[in-house]
Amino acid sequence: MEYVILAVVIAVVAIGAITGLVVSGKRRKELDKPSQTPTITAPPAAGTKGAPAETAAPPTAEKPVAAQPTGEEPAVAEPAAEQPSVEEPAVEQPAEEVRIEEAEAAPAIEVPEPTAGRLVRLRSRLSRSQSTLGKGLLTLLSRDRLDEDTWEEIEETLLTADVGVGATQELVDNLRTRVKVLGTRTPDELRGLLRDELVKLINPELDRTVHSVKAEGGPAVVLVVGVNGVGKTTTTGKLARVLVADGRKVVLGAADTFRAAAADQLQTWGERVGAHTVRGPEGGDPASVAFDAVKQGISDGVDTVLVDTAGRLHTKTGLMDELGKVKRVVEKHGPVDEVLLVLDATTGQNGLVQARVFAEVVDITGIVLTKLDGTAKGGIVISVQRELGVPVKLIGLGEGADDLAPFEPGAFVDALLG
Repeated sequence: MEYVILAVVIAVVAIGAITGLVVSGKRRKELDKPSQTPTITAPPAAGTKGAPAETAAPPTAEKPVAAQPTGEEPAVAEPAAEQPSVEEPAVEQPAEEVRIEEAEAAPAIEVPEPTAGRLVRLRSRLSRSQSTLGKGLLTLLSRDRLDEDTWEEIEETLLTADVGVGATQELVDNLRTRVKVLGTRTPDELRGLLRDELVKLINPELDRTVHSVKAEGGPAVVLVVGVNGVGKTTTTGKLARVLVADGRKVVLGAADTFRAAAADQLQTWGERVGAHTVRGPEGGDPASVAFDAVKQGISDGVDTVLVDTAGRLHTKTGLMDELGKVKRVVEKHGPVDEVLLVLDATTGQNGLVQARVFAEVVDITGIVLTKLDGTAKGGIVISVQRELGVPVKLIGLGEGADDLAPFEPGAFVDALLG
C-alpha cells in the first residue's frame, strides 16, 4: 500500500514538472517576440530616409526602451526629432533675408520735378516778403491823399525791404510821376504801375540761364562759392537736382575739405539723383579735388561738373586766395563756365559786402539767393543785381529738396504783390 501511494506522489510531481516546463517555454517564446522590436525602430532613429510611416514603434516597444539606461535615451531620441526642423529653414530662410537686405541697400534714384514754372508753384513761400514789400506799398499807394509824408513812408518801406538807396529813389520818382500824370488811383491800376516799376528795376533783360552745357563739347564747369552758413553745400545738391530734372548728367566735386560732413552731405545729395561724387581726404587740397572732379566728368562724358568750394570768410585773405587757386587749377582743363555766388537773403545789405569781395577774386556770373521764404527782405534781389551787374539766377524758397527755383522776374514780383 505504501508503494502505491509513493508511486502516485511521484506521478503527480512528474506531471507538475512537465506542465511547468511547457508553460515556461511558452512564456519564453512570448518574451522573445517583443524583444526584437527595437531592431525595427532603430533605423528611423539614425536616419529616416528609408523608413516607411508604418514602422513606427508600437506601444509594446516602449517597454524595452524604458528598460535602457536613462542617460542614453536623450542621445538617441533628440537628434532624430530635431533633424528635419533644422535642415529645412537652413536652406530657405537665410536666402530670403539676404534678398531683403540687398533690396534695402540699393539706393533708390529719385526723379526731381520739372523746373518749368517751379517759382509759380512756390509763390506762397514769399508770404513774409509779400506782407512787407508788396502789400505794404499797395496799402500806402491806395490812400486817399498821396502827400509828402506818404511818399516818405513808401521810401522807408522800400529801404526796410533792402531795395537799396539808389533803387528806392528811382522807384519813388517814377511812381510819383506816373500817378500824377495818369491820375491813377484805383487799386488795380496802382498795382499795375507798381508791378511795372519793380520788374523794370529787376531788369528782365539779363541772361539768367545757368550755363550747364558746353557748346564745343566736354562738361561745363560750375563753381559754387560763398561764406560759411549760407547753405552752399545744400544749394549745390539742390542745383544738381535742377540740372537732372532738365535732362543733364552731373558729376559733383566735394572741394570743401575743411568741413568734415560736407563731402558726406554732398555725396548723399548725389546718390539721390544718380550723380557721382568725387571727394578727397579730409583737410586735403581743395584745388586737387576740383581738378579730379573735372577729369572724372570728362571721362564719364557728363554735361556738367558742379564743384562745391569751402565756405570761407571774406575777411580772410589767405582763404580768398585759395579760392582763386581752385579756379586757376580747374581752368587747366578749360575755362570755368559759371561761378555762382550763394547769398543768404536774410543778411540784407551785409550780403553786398560779401558779394563785392568775391567779385574781386573770381568773376561772379550769377547769384543764388537762399532763405527767401523766411525773410522780409525781398528787395535784396534788386540791390545785389544793381551793385554787381550780375543777375540773380536761382532762389531758394524752403528746406525741401526741390525748393530751389530758376528766377523769373515777372513771377517773383507777382508773388510779392499777392
